[in-house]
Amino acid sequence: MSPTHALYCSVCGSVGIVLSAVLALAQADINTGSIGASSVETGSIDVSEIDNVDECIVAQICIDRYLWSLYERTRKVDTIKVSEQTKVTVKRKGKTKIVTKTIAKLVDEDFTWKDPDAAKKAGMSPMDYVIGGMDSGFRGTLYHALRALDEAGLMPGITSAFRDDYRQAIAAGQKAQTDRSYHGGSFRGGYGHGLAVDIVSVKGKTRTERWAASEQLWKWIDVHDKELGIGRPYLDRDAPHVAPIDGKEYAAHRVQPKTQIAQLKAKKQEPVAPHNLARDAPHIASIDGKGYAAHRVQPKTQIAQLKAKKQELVAPHNLGRDVTPIDDKKYAAHRVQPKTQIAQLKAKKQELVAPHNDHSVSKGARMERPARAPSRPQTRST
Repeated sequence: MSPTHALYCSVCGSVGIVLSAVLALAQADINTGSIGASSVETGSIDVSEIDNVDECIVAQICIDRYLWSLYERTRKVDTIKVSEQTKVTVKRKGKTKIVTKTIAKLVDEDFTWKDPDAAKKAGMSPMDYVIGGMDSGFRGTLYHALRALDEAGLMPGITSAFRDDYRQAIAAGQKAQTDRSYHGGSFRGGYGHGLAVDIVSVKGKTRTERWAASEQLWKWIDVHDKELGIGRPYLDRDAPHVAPIDGKEYAAHRVQPKTQIAQLKAKKQEPVAPHNLARDAPHIASIDGKGYAAHRVQPKTQIAQLKAKKQELVAPHNLGRDVTPIDDKKYAAHRVQPKTQIAQLKAKKQELVAPHNDHSVSKGARMERPARAPSRPQTRST
């Protein structure tokens, strides 16, 4: 072996050893990361300590470390509804009764334990579970988006990232079905396919201050979602939940509803526009075209035909506005024949009732009766 070749092998081996050492240190940092969110001071993390992706040997490692740092610095506290049963005295129909009433109370819940519990059940470290369970492409988009939020002074934090079916089952509040969560349910592909994350702001000393800062952060995302590549599919219904804007979840809840509303408006406007000249004044069409004929010519023609038909039906009955020759069939049908029929009906009626009416006998009939014999003169006896 030549001295030059030996020197080249030695240099390559040294570079390989250095790279292996760097990767080992990075992996050691990942495995030793703790999830004790309560022990981390809010906003105390020094982002400058995290390597820049462009200068990092393995970009995905640096992305995961940054996302994990935002997860670690965020308190895992949520408000949930708890039902409590209490006995109260009520009056019904003048009688006092004691009844059991269920009251819903809002209480704070610390769910820091849930992700470590799910990670332990899955047999992996918390960081591998929470961050590694998300889609790698989505992690890159999320990294750049959260960097932009951090640079804007909004101090983003991650409360929840990947969730498998078990982790989804123990979640509280508003949530999807156990296997259908876009956080990583089995129906969506499971581990390595999580396409959702819950983010809040860690800016502020009190929870009220952090909530106000979170609302400002969410509004900022709504304004810059196209630039960031992430958006909120459910807005105020599930404010912290963000997903990629080119994903199915965002399209189903933000894009498709807008498209459907626009289509309905266009469909509603289309049939009425040609009829409404005042509201569609700029609409101009050729007068010899089908569109103009269908909405301007044909309606007038139909109205004229209906008027003519109506006139034809009522004209024979209207003597004042319609003159017909007396030898015409129409005149006979509506003037002569009705009179003849009426006369015939009257004669028939007279014929039927005459025999029953004594007063209907004429004077001539009375005169034909035989005359009575004259009475004899009476003689008086003397």
